[in-house]
Amino acid sequence: MSQAGKNGLTYSDAGVDIDAGNLMVEKIKPAVKSTRRPGADGEIGGFGGLFDLKAAGFKDPILVAANDGVGTKLKIAIDANLHDTVGIDLVAMCVNDLVVQGAEPLLFLDYFATGKLDPDQGAAIVQGIAAGCLEAGCALIGGETAEMPGMYSKGDYDLAGFAVGAAERGELLPAGDIAEGDVILGLSSSGVHSNGFSLVRKIVELSGLAWDAPAPFAEGKSLGAALLTPTRIYVKQLLKAIKETKSLKALAHITGGGFPENIPRVLPKHLAAEIDLASFKVPAVFSWLAKTGGVEQNEMLRTFNCGIGMIVVVSSDKVDDVTKVLEAEGEIVARLGRMIAREEGAHGVTYKGVLAL
Repeated sequence: MSQAGKNGLTYSDAGVDIDAGNLMVEKIKPAVKSTRRPGADGEIGGFGGLFDLKAAGFKDPILVAANDGVGTKLKIAIDANLHDTVGIDLVAMCVNDLVVQGAEPLLFLDYFATGKLDPDQGAAIVQGIAAGCLEAGCALIGGETAEMPGMYSKGDYDLAGFAVGAAERGELLPAGDIAEGDVILGLSSSGVHSNGFSLVRKIVELSGLAWDAPAPFAEGKSLGAALLTPTRIYVKQLLKAIKETKSLKALAHITGGGFPENIPRVLPKHLAAEIDLASFKVPAVFSWLAKTGGVEQNEMLRTFNCGIGMIVVVSSDKVDDVTKVLEAEGEIVARLGRMIAREEGAHGVTYKGVLAL
């Protein structure tokens, strides 16, 4: 009989390793500390994370909160054993949803759940989260690591993120003054981002390619690494454009549901977005997915971002001002279309042309 058996069971015998959790915390402390910003100066390990809105410079703030996950993109990370970028995805999915409302992301918390904790794997994930927080300018003020034997298959894990931001009262988006004739700009995506991966995985299965095979659409990268390209974070460049031009009327984060589901969320009922599908470059990954899976254009548009990760609505006389600021921040800006009148019962997005798949 084991020593544990003689003396009674331990938590470790049940599959939970507290020492592994403590080791992971030590590994991530430098990364977490690097995300400190005005308003958030505490150490991790407390019962709750603190944030001082006054120290962050807000006078009459409205708080904006968002939470999200990474979906089945995680299955690719797990199967390809590449865990260092999904944390960036997690942050991006949350903070991009804050900035579209005109809010500055301030703080972030994560939830990491697994059946058996691997401190190195967990540290790689949280270091990615910290990298995303740095890019977004928000503090990683806490999180939960849950080791749950029997809940997940070997090697599997799940992530959830929670972000809180703020905007001064009266400065939230959409602004409420969107008008017929306003121009729709699009900011380029880095690839598939974090939506549609159940379809991506099905297409990869049909292709017969392994995750470590050369990516047919990305020279010098494996298929797994190419598909795990992290979601772009649009926060700092959009906040700068909002502040410097005071001309952004609405923003839409193009996630699950693509153009037809996300753009109407920020539009008044009497207006629709007319998008010229030939006005922007479609990244090669989408052409490969469409051709390999036989996916039709409309299905591509309501499943993937197809190359545009963020929509910006501005009046026609402010297009140059806004474009100049965004391009100076490294954005590739496409003029996608315009706002048109919408008849009662009509859809909020119409298309011209075809995608160059």
